[in-house]
Amino acid sequence: MTKSAVIGAGGLTKIAEMICGDSPFDFFPYRSSSYLTRFFIDLDFDYVHDGSTRRHWVNDVLKELNSKQPAAQGLPSREIIKIVESVLHPESFLFNDKVDREKAKDAMKVCLKSYGLTIAELPNGLVKLCPLHGEFVSTDYQEIPAEKLLTFKPSIFQVPSKPQNPRLVSVMMPFSASFNGTYDAIKRVTDYMGLECLRADDIWENSTFIQDIFDLIFCAKVVVVDFTARNPNVMYETGIAHTLGKTVIPITQSIDDIPSDLGHHRALKYLPNEQGYKDLSNELYKRLKSIVEK
Repeated sequence: MTKSAVIGAGGLTKIAEMICGDSPFDFFPYRSSSYLTRFFIDLDFDYVHDGSTRRHWVNDVLKELNSKQPAAQGLPSREIIKIVESVLHPESFLFNDKVDREKAKDAMKVCLKSYGLTIAELPNGLVKLCPLHGEFVSTDYQEIPAEKLLTFKPSIFQVPSKPQNPRLVSVMMPFSASFNGTYDAIKRVTDYMGLECLRADDIWENSTFIQDIFDLIFCAKVVVVDFTARNPNVMYETGIAHTLGKTVIPITQSIDDIPSDLGHHRALKYLPNEQGYKDLSNELYKRLKSIVEK
């Protein structure tokens, strides 16, 4: 059954009873005819209850949606995923002493387990349907998302023991005196915002220079990269930052210096003169402010 990515008839019957709030799942919110219609309409499904027995009607709807294209291998259709996640939405369980969301989540897990599925709760309280031994699948996008948690051990670097610093901005740029004005413009912003700003030549904590760079990127929340002159070291460091999931802010004196693979990223263009550095500081402040306030 798991390989077909379809929830079986017994599972659909149980989920229909959960949606209705019928026994033995009366710890779910009870939904009358009009509220069943509203439940599906709110999910952008065009189903209106026809007055027939509620749980039978819901079961028929679920069967139809369950027959649609699976969202991914080992998963039911995107429509079924959306319904399972929505029926456990925290807001449905507010201000109602007759319901019990913890019991509801446990019941859903028992129901889904037979089909190699489960639910996992996110930090915001929402749940996501996922394979019993797999990763989350989001239903918030039109396409099947590729986002997943990756765990890997670098072969070149040592993962630093020091914690990540949400106030640290790391700067990756060519090592040349001609970029001192650029770094000063960046430091002017971070000092004003009370952020810490470092580039590789500010530290010497490891026996290898590349390990210092990795530590600097690993511990930072934001990495500013200067693509000016297409410095290969900066390109390499940008790849590390993207792999580690950092927020990368590209800056450059020439848009033509940005690699074509990164052309879709918005870059801050600046001129290497007094006014250009002032403009860079102003634009960088706006960008950092939007990131820090998230």
